[in-house]
Amino acid sequence: MAGKKLNGTVIVTYRCNARCTMCNRYKAPSKPEEEISVETIRKLPQMYFTNITGGEPFIRTDLKEIVRELYKKSDRIVISTNGFFTDRIIDLCKEFPNIGIRISIEGLEATNNEIRGLSDGYNRGYTTLKKLREMGMKDVGFGMTVQDKNAPDLVPLYQISNEMGMEFATASLHNSFYFVEAKNIIHDRPMVAGHFEDLINELLRSNSPKKWMRAYFNHGLINYIYGQKRLLKCDMSFDTFFIDPYGDVMPCNGTKDKEVMGNLNRQTWDELWSSKEAEQVRAKVRCCDRDCWMIGSVSPAMHKYIWKPGFWVVWHKFKALFTKKPYSMYENKIVRDYRDGKVTKEDLDKCSTCDLRATINDGLSDDSRAQLKDRSGEEIVDADIAAQMK
Repeated sequence: MAGKKLNGTVIVTYRCNARCTMCNRYKAPSKPEEEISVETIRKLPQMYFTNITGGEPFIRTDLKEIVRELYKKSDRIVISTNGFFTDRIIDLCKEFPNIGIRISIEGLEATNNEIRGLSDGYNRGYTTLKKLREMGMKDVGFGMTVQDKNAPDLVPLYQISNEMGMEFATASLHNSFYFVEAKNIIHDRPMVAGHFEDLINELLRSNSPKKWMRAYFNHGLINYIYGQKRLLKCDMSFDTFFIDPYGDVMPCNGTKDKEVMGNLNRQTWDELWSSKEAEQVRAKVRCCDRDCWMIGSVSPAMHKYIWKPGFWVVWHKFKALFTKKPYSMYENKIVRDYRDGKVTKEDLDKCSTCDLRATINDGLSDDSRAQLKDRSGEEIVDADIAAQMK
């Protein structure tokens, strides 16, 4: 491990105040007493990138202490949040002006508020982003999970972020224990792919090489929603990891069931990373058939196998010299096959991770799950936040 920096995601809590239609994590919160401690954070390895996520990370009142420790270990930190706790976000960013903030906004106002289930969620998130920009924060932006309901808002939301000089991150529906969901699926693939196509062409027409690479990422999302093999090899658990609120180190957040390499509360990092359990998980990763296309696994792969997205970008930028639309979703054979009736929607549905009969493993500890016997996850978190705000 000496000298090698990893890519890490720290899930600091499973508590969440949002009620997203595509994620049931809010129904399965962790107990605050069990959540990863600053002491365990100190045992993490050196990282070139760290994502702090949840649940909603800013529910944790000690998040600033966690960031202080991670700041010593990581070249770059980005926090994923719903933007609800504006004052806490602003306060943290005053101390750490170089961190990144990604606020999840699922479309324009009406669409976002319906999907995320947060009253006035769009305005809260937008206002937080605007205040961060006014503070001089550079690494801030939107994060959007695209589905049938919000796909028409994809390009308009990108244009808003572009006008504000912000980052714009995208994802598609996924199913896993992390989301406590197995029924997510894109129904109208050509419609959703068409909006991704429009976004890709917007990105390719920009003057930003970073956006050109994002065009490739979104090309991969079209490939993913059609249920095809990943465009790039997955190296999760080899040079990338996730750690959950209980200190369990996992390869990623995309597995159907929780896969554990070891527990950092009880082990040192080197013991955990070289353990027999870790090797068993790596063997599973090499045989994984879920073909996830999430930024946590794709970004490291794009850096590692840069020639593949690089060639794609060069080719499409060359095409941009001669046409206003350098990219077409029909470059993907599967998209043409579906258009031409060579494959059916039922065929594609079978390629997805959607499983209407699946029993969801929520990844909770026994103690966290026990608290759900008498109260719902929503009631637990609402009471928690109310007590914090007193």
